Amino acid sequence: MDARSIERVYDRYARFYDRVFGGVFEPGRVAAAEGLEVRPGDRVLEVGIGTGLALARYPKSCQLVGIDVSEGMLTRAARQVQSLGLRNVQLLRMDAQAMAFADDTFDVVVAAYVMTVIPDFRRALGEMARVCRPGGRILIINHFTNRNRLVRMVERAISPVCERLGWRSDLAIDDLLVGAPLRLVRNTRLAPLGMWHLLDCVNAKCDAPSPAA
Repeated sequence: MDARSIERVYDRYARFYDRVFGGVFEPGRVAAAEGLEVRPGDRVLEVGIGTGLALARYPKSCQLVGIDVSEGMLTRAARQVQSLGLRNVQLLRMDAQAMAFADDTFDVVVAAYVMTVIPDFRRALGEMARVCRPGGRILIINHFTNRNRLVRMVERAISPVCERLGWRSDLAIDDLLVGAPLRLVRNTRLAPLGMWHLLDCVNAKCDAPSPAA
């Protein structure tokens, strides 16, 4: 699916997203919040902020920017910002595959439950590394393919069906991180059933070797 198709799907989901997925994804939001270690004044980007379910978990001392490709999702997130009285939050409609931010804009980048939604996940991850400062942190929460061969075969078999619903089920952690200038420092399995992972990465783009002349 392309970005426009994803936008249409999640515009439709926006009306009932919190009721269907709010509880299921809560353990991931809690785990991410506990591991953020955001300092006062830090610039934080949430990629795919959706309806803003995680907004209350960010410290009010940080400067938070949330982006999403779906206008319907952002409308719900704006209501959350207003109801929580948040003055440190900016919401922008933006494609994660081509962000409008300058290099090294953010100290922390969070992408919760979006990497299997974005059509070109490698391009999006490259953008996340670009806009995050060297040494900054990138936290990714997502479902990744199971290491069990049989389960992995099932996940790959149902992926075409899942894509019609707006996500893919056959993304492996190694496939996501290969070639990315990130250093994985923690991989935590999350409830329910350990189906989701929290990847805590350091942006090591300045440590990457320069291209040969």
